[in-house]
Amino acid sequence: MIQRASDRFATEVSWLDSHHCFSFGPHYDPTNTHFGLLLVSNDDVVAAGTGFDTHPHRDMEIVTWVLSGSLVHQDSEGNNGVIYPGLAQRMSAGRGILHSEKNDSWRVTGSPAHTEPVHFVQMWVIPDSSGIKPGYEQLDINSQLDAGELVVVASGLDQHKDERAIRIQQSQAGLVAGRLPAAARRTLPDAPFLHLFVARGDVTIEGGQRLSAGDAARLRDSGGVAVTAGAAGAEILVWQMYAELG
Repeated sequence: MIQRASDRFATEVSWLDSHHCFSFGPHYDPTNTHFGLLLVSNDDVVAAGTGFDTHPHRDMEIVTWVLSGSLVHQDSEGNNGVIYPGLAQRMSAGRGILHSEKNDSWRVTGSPAHTEPVHFVQMWVIPDSSGIKPGYEQLDINSQLDAGELVVVASGLDQHKDERAIRIQQSQAGLVAGRLPAAARRTLPDAPFLHLFVARGDVTIEGGQRLSAGDAARLRDSGGVAVTAGAAGAEILVWQMYAELG
């Protein structure tokens, strides 16, 4: 199944331009609530000086991937950090956590405040167990991404334990990302459920289907299909999953 960028649910307010691959908030479609173990894939642009005020989460593994600008994370467990492009970041909400996410321009750090929006993709999967201790992890993986290959960003899969940047508490799911140079051909993971999101640029899926920025493909038992980046290259996010929500 191909989901075009223009077909996604949209939330547009003065400070936020958000597009949702699945039902989210007031947007509900009973036929589009998840794929595999992926519940949320939101493509967000947050204006300078604004962001998400402190709010709660529970029993969710939340991975945030920044495409441009930077995002400040703060939570009730004392974790804080600036998330920027190429930084793998995960928050485990566990038995309950409060956090905020703000465009980095809301801070003044001794130099002129940034004025650009922050563009990021936030993705949620259910953990293996409820009520776990909340947690936070981040790691810069720009050097691996710049090699142009697919990189394991966040995973709970045993097959990824020696190559993942950060770990999520879900043993049946993993996120792979790639900054693909022009015309690069890469084979995607082979999994029962594969969610391919094109964050930037465009790719052509083996067989001829072209996806542009904001488009997604939901593939079942794909058998390791290949994608080829367009003339401007592409940045892709790929969830490989071995179970589906019941």
